[in-house]
Amino acid sequence: MPSRASLELEREIDAETLLNQFNRLVQELLRGNISRNTFRPWEIELLLDIETCQLKDGQKRETMRRYQRAVQRQMEKGATAPMKLSEYLEANRVKREGTAKSLSS
Repeated sequence: MPSRASLELEREIDAETLLNQFNRLVQELLRGNISRNTFRPWEIELLLDIETCQLKDGQKRETMRRYQRAVQRQMEKGATAPMKLSEYLEANRVKREGTAKSLSS
C-alpha cells in the first residue's frame, strides 16, 4: 500500500504535469498554431469553452494571458484541474461589480 507521502507526491506530479499541458495548450492558442490532432478530454472541454466565450480580437491575447496566470495561481494553491475561461471571466465580472458597488456606497 502506498504511503501518504508518496500519494501526495504523485498528486503533486500530476498537478504539475497538468499545468504544463495547460500552458502548452494556451501557448498554442496564443501563437494561433495548433499542429496536433489529439487532445485530452479536459483540453477539448476547455477549447469548447474558450470558443463559446467569443472574446474580441483586440482583447483576446491579453485576456488569455491573464487567464493563464490565474490558472497557474489556482493550480499552485492545490486545484486539481484548470478552471474554464468562462469561470474566470465570470469571477472577474462579479469582482468588478462588487468593487463598483462598494465605491458607490
